[in-house]
Amino acid sequence: MVVAVAVVSFLVGAAVSAFAAALFVRRSARTASTPATAAAPAPRAGLASRALGALDVGVVVLDRDETAIFANPVARGMRVVEADRLTLPVLSELVRSVTDSGQPDSVTLNLSTAGRGPEHVSYLVRAMPLRDGGRVGSVVLRFSDITEARRLELVRRDFVANVSHELKTPVSALTLLAEAVQEAADDPEAVQRFAGRMQREGSRLGRLVQELIELSRLQGAEALPGQDLVSVDQIVGEAVDRSRLLAEQTGITVAQRTEPGLQVRGNETQLSTALGNLVDNAIAYSPDDTRVSVTSRLATDSDGAEWVDIAVADQGIGIAEPELDRVFERFYRVDQARSRATGGTGLGLAIVKHIATNHGGSVSVWSVAGSGSTFTMRLPLAGRAPVAELLTRDGSASLAALNTAAIETTAG
Repeated sequence: MVVAVAVVSFLVGAAVSAFAAALFVRRSARTASTPATAAAPAPRAGLASRALGALDVGVVVLDRDETAIFANPVARGMRVVEADRLTLPVLSELVRSVTDSGQPDSVTLNLSTAGRGPEHVSYLVRAMPLRDGGRVGSVVLRFSDITEARRLELVRRDFVANVSHELKTPVSALTLLAEAVQEAADDPEAVQRFAGRMQREGSRLGRLVQELIELSRLQGAEALPGQDLVSVDQIVGEAVDRSRLLAEQTGITVAQRTEPGLQVRGNETQLSTALGNLVDNAIAYSPDDTRVSVTSRLATDSDGAEWVDIAVADQGIGIAEPELDRVFERFYRVDQARSRATGGTGLGLAIVKHIATNHGGSVSVWSVAGSGSTFTMRLPLAGRAPVAELLTRDGSASLAALNTAAIETTAG
């Protein structure tokens, strides 16, 4: 990717320089040549002008008096040029510096978006001198949008900082517990207690590393990993069965209600992991003796496309509105203390988001603080299983039962 960006930058720079040179030649020709001679470079300059006008980077060419000879639509849309003059002092200073030194230079520029999108857009402004004999005759400014690159760099830094912090916690705990075990070598009861804590911290560290590996793999995956038909009933049943022990420990009832025969395409293991993460989260953040429900249904959007909605609803602590947009971020936790107590890594919902996206779908959340939450994973419908596949093993399922809107079971 870095090589591709470098090649594109080189080509854009070459095109800008060629066009600026053509402009300069044409201006010189107007004063030093006959009309017939001056008209010769016009077609090339016109072609270069149209080419630069089609670029998605801003380009401005200025003479020694800082008058804009040319500004493409992107640059004018940025309002860095008005009435053929630069509007920002920092750009004027950049042009004067390049004109005086004869050397290329650059600055980073932040422009307000006037309420559209992020608070500002960041540009790398590269100034390139064009010589006229022994002096600089004009200066080319090229504006490259680096907003996304800066955002990704910030995400990368945050990720590294978060990973370092998350890994440091269990490693430090294991070190302290090992020292405690060593000091309590003559106390079997204390050794047993510390060994149990070491086992929990080791398990937590193992889960964190495994989820980091899974998340890294998912982020590089193509959409729709695999083309296998996956039964929604099956992945819902697996998620409920997997959560049975955890639910029983806290007296939580996990109920499933599925619309029979719905199928999606993709990787069954990944989809089971995603739904399992949602169910585990619902149980972890719910009070004892409450209910968690897992449902699936056929849904149709405004364009007529058919989807499968798999929802996990709980009666837990809920999520405050300001936090709803952040719950799918890596390492973000609504309740830090509860997450620590349950051994959560803060990566579960990020994994769910990537799995849903890679399968051509999405995941959303509805919640009110203190009133529980509902997470819905929406996946493209691949079809319905034939009636024969919906029969029970002993063939006892009736057609009337198969035509009902849902099949309901409970666990916990």
